Amino acid sequence: MSATTIDRVRELNDSFRSSFVGGAVMLTDAVDALEPDAKRRLLEKVRDFDRFEDGNDPYREHDFGAITFEGERYLFKLDYYDRACKFASPDPSNPAVTTRVLTIMHARDY
Repeated sequence: MSATTIDRVRELNDSFRSSFVGGAVMLTDAVDALEPDAKRRLLEKVRDFDRFEDGNDPYREHDFGAITFEGERYLFKLDYYDRACKFASPDPSNPAVTTRVLTIMHARDY
């Protein structure tokens, strides 16, 4: 991808992750089983995450992160699907042809 395309993908990923608007948010059973207040606080940490670096963001797309919450390790991962969610997106920089799916999981779920 070109630098401009990567910049656009990163912008779309940051916008979706920080708002949960514009795609689908999936929770693994371990995350869904958290008490409502704990789940709310974990999701808030995902929305606020900004510690992207070479080790967790080698392609500069802001599509992965790891969080420690209440002494446990949680991960989030963004994937890009076509609008029907059957195949990979033909162009993750184009929201008209892309559905972003953010999966939030306990590290043991990975």
